[in-house]
Amino acid sequence: MADLSVDVLKLPDEIRDKLAELDLELSEGDITQKGYEKKRTRLLAPFLVQQQPQAGNQPLRGPRGDGSSRQHTRNRRTHRRVTHNEKRYHSEVRQEAVQQALAEMQNRPKPSLPMPSKRTSMMAKSPDRERHDVSSSSDEDSCAGDQDLPPPPELGSPPARRPAAPNPRAHPLPLPQPHYQREKKHTPREKTEIDISDVTHLPAYIQPDVTHTTSGARRGGALIADRVQCYAQPEDTGTGTGRWKVSAKIQQLLNTLKRPKRRPLPEFYEDDDIELEIAANPKDPNAPKPEGGTMTPAVGEQLVVPAGLPRNLEAALQRYGTASFKANVAIVYDSNGKLSQALSYGKLLSRSLKIAYALLNKTFTSKASSGGPLAGDNSIKPGDRVALVYPNNDPINFISAFYGCLQAGVVPVPIEVPLTRRDAGLQQVGFLLGSCGIQYALTSDACMKGLPKTSSGDVVSFRGWPPLQWVSTERLPRPPRDWIPPPRPAEDSPAHIEHTSAADGSAMGVIVTRASMLAHCRMLSVACNYTEGEYMVCVLDFKRETGLWHAVLASVLNGMHVIFIPYALMKVSPASWMHMITKYRASVAIVKSRDLHWGLLATRDHKEISLSSLRMLLVADGANPWSLSSCDQFLSVFQSKGVRGDAICPCACSSESLTVCVRRAGRGGSSAGRGVLSMSGLSYGVVRVDAENSLTSLTLQDCGQVMPSCVIVVVKMEGPAYLCKTDEVGEICVLSGATGSGYWGLPGLTNTVFRVQPLDSDGEPIGEEHYVRSGLLGFLGPGGLVFVCGSRDGLMTVTGRKHNMDDIIATVLAVEPMKFIYRGRIAVFSVRVLRDERICIVAEQRPDCGEEESFQWMSRVLQAVDSIHQVGIYCLALVQPNYLPKTPLGGIHLSECKRRFLEGTLHPANVLMCPHTCVTNLPKPREIHSDVGPASVIVGNLVQGNRLASAQGRDMGYSDDSDAARKYQFISQILRWRAQSTSDHVIFTLLNSKGAVAKVLTCAELHKKAERIGNLLLEKGRVNTGDHVALIFPPGLDLICAFYGCLYVGAVPVTIRPPHPQNLHTTLPTVRMIVDVSKATLVLSNQSVIKLLRSKEASNVLDSKAWPITLDTDDMPKKKLPILYRAPTAEMLAYLDFSVSTTGMLAGIKMSHAAVTSLCRSMKIACELYPSRHIALCLDPYCGLGFALWCLSSIYSGHHSILIPPSEVEINPALWLSAVSQYKVRDTFCSYGVMELCTKGLGSSVNQLKTKGINLACVRTCVVVAEERPRINLTNSFSKLFSALGLSPRAVSTSFGCRVNIAICLQGASSPEPSTVYVDLRALRNDRVSLVERGSPHSLCLMESGKLLPGVKVITANPETKGQCGDSHLGEIWVQSPHNASGYFTIYGDESDYADHFSAQLVTGNTGEVYARTGYLGFLRRTEISATSTGDDSTSLSLRDSDTESLASACGSVNLSSDVHDTHDAVFVVGALDETIMLRGMRYHPIDIENSVMRCHKKIAECAVFTWTNLLVVVVELDGNDSEALNLVPLVTNTVLEEHHLIVGVVVVVDPGVVPINSRGEKQRMHLRDGFLSDQIDAIYIAYNM
Repeated sequence: MADLSVDVLKLPDEIRDKLAELDLELSEGDITQKGYEKKRTRLLAPFLVQQQPQAGNQPLRGPRGDGSSRQHTRNRRTHRRVTHNEKRYHSEVRQEAVQQALAEMQNRPKPSLPMPSKRTSMMAKSPDRERHDVSSSSDEDSCAGDQDLPPPPELGSPPARRPAAPNPRAHPLPLPQPHYQREKKHTPREKTEIDISDVTHLPAYIQPDVTHTTSGARRGGALIADRVQCYAQPEDTGTGTGRWKVSAKIQQLLNTLKRPKRRPLPEFYEDDDIELEIAANPKDPNAPKPEGGTMTPAVGEQLVVPAGLPRNLEAALQRYGTASFKANVAIVYDSNGKLSQALSYGKLLSRSLKIAYALLNKTFTSKASSGGPLAGDNSIKPGDRVALVYPNNDPINFISAFYGCLQAGVVPVPIEVPLTRRDAGLQQVGFLLGSCGIQYALTSDACMKGLPKTSSGDVVSFRGWPPLQWVSTERLPRPPRDWIPPPRPAEDSPAHIEHTSAADGSAMGVIVTRASMLAHCRMLSVACNYTEGEYMVCVLDFKRETGLWHAVLASVLNGMHVIFIPYALMKVSPASWMHMITKYRASVAIVKSRDLHWGLLATRDHKEISLSSLRMLLVADGANPWSLSSCDQFLSVFQSKGVRGDAICPCACSSESLTVCVRRAGRGGSSAGRGVLSMSGLSYGVVRVDAENSLTSLTLQDCGQVMPSCVIVVVKMEGPAYLCKTDEVGEICVLSGATGSGYWGLPGLTNTVFRVQPLDSDGEPIGEEHYVRSGLLGFLGPGGLVFVCGSRDGLMTVTGRKHNMDDIIATVLAVEPMKFIYRGRIAVFSVRVLRDERICIVAEQRPDCGEEESFQWMSRVLQAVDSIHQVGIYCLALVQPNYLPKTPLGGIHLSECKRRFLEGTLHPANVLMCPHTCVTNLPKPREIHSDVGPASVIVGNLVQGNRLASAQGRDMGYSDDSDAARKYQFISQILRWRAQSTSDHVIFTLLNSKGAVAKVLTCAELHKKAERIGNLLLEKGRVNTGDHVALIFPPGLDLICAFYGCLYVGAVPVTIRPPHPQNLHTTLPTVRMIVDVSKATLVLSNQSVIKLLRSKEASNVLDSKAWPITLDTDDMPKKKLPILYRAPTAEMLAYLDFSVSTTGMLAGIKMSHAAVTSLCRSMKIACELYPSRHIALCLDPYCGLGFALWCLSSIYSGHHSILIPPSEVEINPALWLSAVSQYKVRDTFCSYGVMELCTKGLGSSVNQLKTKGINLACVRTCVVVAEERPRINLTNSFSKLFSALGLSPRAVSTSFGCRVNIAICLQGASSPEPSTVYVDLRALRNDRVSLVERGSPHSLCLMESGKLLPGVKVITANPETKGQCGDSHLGEIWVQSPHNASGYFTIYGDESDYADHFSAQLVTGNTGEVYARTGYLGFLRRTEISATSTGDDSTSLSLRDSDTESLASACGSVNLSSDVHDTHDAVFVVGALDETIMLRGMRYHPIDIENSVMRCHKKIAECAVFTWTNLLVVVVELDGNDSEALNLVPLVTNTVLEEHHLIVGVVVVVDPGVVPINSRGEKQRMHLRDGFLSDQIDAIYIAYNM
């Protein structure tokens, strides 16, 4: 083809117009590419500057020269397939409006939106998607009989699972990489600097894979060492703002969110439910209001039944079946356009009688059952219900069965054919069948063969369906000659039940009585002027609504002939219905507006069409606002083929009201009406005429006049049924003898819908009659014309304004539909979040769409909907082709789509959430009143009668200056005393994973070993008094010996967890950091750990030569220590305790000798510890209370400690509980990690443990050692699970300690049961404590953290003002105790913030007392003791305490019975102050948000939240396939918004095991944050919410 390089602007106007028309034809598919080029060349030929043709310009052809034409044919076919059902709601006006709106948006300066980040594995098709044949999708209403598509796999069970992070202890050898795991990339990133605005144009899903830095196997069970440098920067990244830098995207998101909102926030108000509701439905003072008078009911003309019409359907069948028995009632064409079968009136009569006889006498020849035997009496009697299950290409068998039921007096319930057990909505249909008491399903031979079968040949039992007997209505025996059908049932008995669905997908059956069915047929006969012998073409579903009423019922009453066109034929030949009109000279056709549109596009089939015989083209969905375009275009194209303007007759109908109105054929020219209405006015429920060229207008056509002898009123949509004003949109209600009479088995809904009494403006009923709600929304126009502008089910009320789903769909389809949306398949629905409806759009994208293209399209959709409808989209999701659930006719199953979205099983390929722009009814941000000081607060508390928060543990029993106290000031001296006085007393037993004793230690053996280690330190280590020694040992007895060895020579021990051999990269730097920060002069360890520190793997992480002098305790001199060191004063440093807080801060505390003995004495009194007691310990012994119990407590109290390292419990989960049972342990201590291992690992084997004789009835206290809020769900699960083994529910409790005091609360032996309270979460956000009842909305259950230890006093204070709090306020817990730590040795972090932690003083009240600040928020409550100790107990406790071997005998006896009160002060810990999130002036605790997120989807394994620049970031671990990641984004956003009134800024989906956990089982949120912001997390998906 010659080069058509013509300047179009210089062409004459008429040529330019013709070119534009040609372009439109091509885009509509009305012309092929070849024809387009030919016509364009002809038009431009006179204006071309001719060029000499060159040899190289000739197009290449195949050897036979026909390659290009074949290619053109293929192109044309593809083009037609693409276009013929592309735009369900096609409108040039809407397309023009959208393009104009987008053009205006382009001119405005707007920040670019950050694209979501996707892992590369998510870019390719996932295995379960490849099984979908994208080219053979059934279109929007395709035939259910098409079975060329394989059934979709169960999306809940993906074929290939990514492996979780490996368990380093379970797999000592390197794991082979599965073939489907992604390839690791270790190439350093390029040094690139880019502008933030460019990020949208980059493929942001290519992230550096650094899983080797984060894959510690917590899920497998190994409790990894503290991950301080969990996400350390790789060496030499060298980038400023990295190319894919998360922080750059977050900055981009912040820039985008700085745009002013379209609607300002309402006035500030409290976060009460009523206020939320008011804010969600604001009253706009500028909103248009209806101004007309109250409407008057529209009355149809009188029904004059034609003289020759049969008296009922049975009489009609008898008349035509005998008088004109050879005339066809139905003619059916197959998918190839050939006549497949016909049914004459005579055959229909005989078949219906056969079926009636077979129904009443059960003479069926072909049967199959499903779901087991039928219940009770299984005979069929007149009035019983049966299901009619026929495919959409078999109207003949359906009509025969339907009339057979009518003849027998049996009530037919037509339903769709279930193709698979996974069909959308199948369970709801089963509910309908069950409620109707259906036991028999009538079907055809072919359909029976096609139903899914069990191995025994029976039909499968569909989920939710009752047991059914499936019978075929073909090849039935003739009834006896003397048999006559039973007498006709009463007129008010049900004739048939029409299956319909509510907006939520629930199935309902509308009862149509015999009187209503006949009256409706008569009305249709009169309104449509049907006469005997007419031909009718039907493209609709003949089983329900318009197709059933016209083509099955009214046609038989009038003796008409119906040609049925199945959808399989419509897919192949969209103009086939017009060919049938031409062939049979049909006078009536029943279609949908979509069929008109498809017919228009099939241009090559238009040649031989003649539609002059057509007097009535009934448009069944004329109530759809978008039918107007199809009708107008059809008329303009086919007027030349004989279509008259007055032949197009839109109608409006619903299952409940049957036909509401229809435009009369032959007189439509004069009475047809249309209105150009303002969409903004309609959103307020008001009719306002708009300018014809307005972008936001909606043009409606009328649906004709009221049916004969019917009355129509329009009532308000909400509240009582008041009549609307003349210019107000409401729900159309019908009074007629031809409506449904109720829903089967649903009397409540029946009263609401079928028993409506409209009220006038005075609130009085307008009459005695009951109207029926049609579910259609509209108004009455001039001349009694009915206008419909939507349906109740399709209505979405957002912030007080009403929007129609179809309107939104039309706008979305106008945004480049040809390029993007797959076959026009879009679902629009609303979800209720935070007291308002939020609009969600789900669309199927084309198979070849790229990420960037998808994202740009989503951005354009947001802009278009915002411009045209002035409403924000909450969620825009794209799914792969054929992923949306389908109805049996191939349309989108909306309620199922919504259900999957809310359940998280929709599997989107892309998601864009816009909560920041949509949610405008958030509660008021809290305002902090700076003018109210601490003194005012105290006065306020006193005035209100609130108790000031203060509580104290019992007295220690002696003063610090007594002789006994001075004698036992040093734990090392107590060990020496025990070694002399009870040398053979076994004080420690270490168990291995098999439960066998690995090692035991008596007092004397411990003393000797400690002396030898002291010698080692003096001789080889040259240690000086006061030197710090790092002890790096696995949990065991060596650690204890080394600790006392250090004390014996005056060294200060620092216990450090050894690095994890399979996670050296993360754990070794932590060990090294503690050694450096503690200023340790030498390291003490055993052979295995030293070997690990010097290994090649370790030297790759750190320089192995840079460690201090390292001594091996396995190689010790056997000498006696010449002299035992005694510190000059008990206030001197005994040991250093280092721990990593949950905020990632490494803090070391100084513990003095006095604090050590005071702590031990306090625990001894509380837990009644004495030498004959066995205590089982299953926790880590490196810091806090865990260390004190493992290394100190036994030496002081003399009890026997059974030591169980948690790493052994990972190998054998039953180890701890078996040991407790074996040794008859009364008091045991564990960590949350161990409790979780037992709960998860032993959940299914409790009975096996019982048979092995494990009995936990001996346990009096089982204490979880923790530094956090009690995990009440875990402790409750543990208690319930092991109650079967005799564990008392009151035995399980928690302790509380922190850095400044490692043991503040601990459940004692005679303490009352731990109390629980329910507090209001909303009050807690405002630092108030408000107790509520269990089960109250927004309630949070809190358990007290054990009882205050003796000698401990706590208060709560405002952390900012340092004023004392009342009981009803949340404050920081301050503690005063002889075992407080002396101070921080160092804080690896900002030390200035923590300067006053050990010397805090109140600014009000008792200002002289000095407290230590715990850094934890909590409150105190005086609670009643639920179970007090008896006198016998008290005396026995005194006796135990005066045991001759007990240390207490040297310290003066303690009277326990005097301290048992009826009330006690309970300490409730809410959370760490450093961890709290301040958003919108309110204080949130991460664990509360995380608990909500964990509940929202079953595939979320773990969750962590943090903030970055006021954006809330939620990280969730996905325990599933990568393709399920995007399911979580909407659910996480919804849940946090609904329960916490917070908008999530970023949702990050990661693999299991990525959220870092420290040794105490606490989440390291700040490490996670640092890793996320520095791109060190290989996220599956990162969503940036707009």
